[in-house]
Amino acid sequence: MPADERLGFDIKRAEQALMAAKAAALRPAELTVAQYAALFALADNPGMSGAALARACLVTPQAMTGVLKALEDRGLVRRSAHPWHRHVLETSLTDKGHTTLQRCDREAVRIERRIADALSPAERLQLRDLLARCVEAIRDSGQPEADR
Repeated sequence: MPADERLGFDIKRAEQALMAAKAAALRPAELTVAQYAALFALADNPGMSGAALARACLVTPQAMTGVLKALEDRGLVRRSAHPWHRHVLETSLTDKGHTTLQRCDREAVRIERRIADALSPAERLQLRDLLARCVEAIRDSGQPEADR
């Protein structure tokens, strides 16, 4: 496949630009993108387990353990035993976590708006559709030829 037909590099470059911009925006709050993603997910889903949070944030459970430890050490989240499943820890935002998330989310939204403003509403819908199709194509390509 010729280099000018390969899309992986373009997709990765866009993702890296987005992550770099978000990392820079979060730096004053001393948060990583993964920590911000965890706070964001917890705001809508208080009580999530670490494993569920890892899935929601697209990181490994091991990585999420480190993220949660850092957030807990800073007083941004609290973890407590689930009332019925004693081996499951529920995680929720503290007041400080909510405040930090609100401040950081304003910065993240500015970045997201720059992306959205570069596209028409129809182009945004088309981009979402195209990216979803890319994900499906990648997932389908993981199957052996005989299974497709």
